[in-house]
Amino acid sequence: MTTLLLLKEIYVNSFTEFENRFIANLLKVMSWFCFTCLILVFYAFFYRLFTGFTFQ
Repeated sequence: MTTLLLLKEIYVNSFTEFENRFIANLLKVMSWFCFTCLILVFYAFFYRLFTGFTFQ
């Protein structure tokens, strides 16, 4: 739980220094997109792993 709180604090603090709100919002959208892509990759890998897919 402490790790998640530290990651949240880093995420929030990283966007407070930006003066240009457009850049800050663009980077926020890109970071959420990357996070979503990682979740999708992990889901696909574990789905294939647990359904008996042969990795060759």
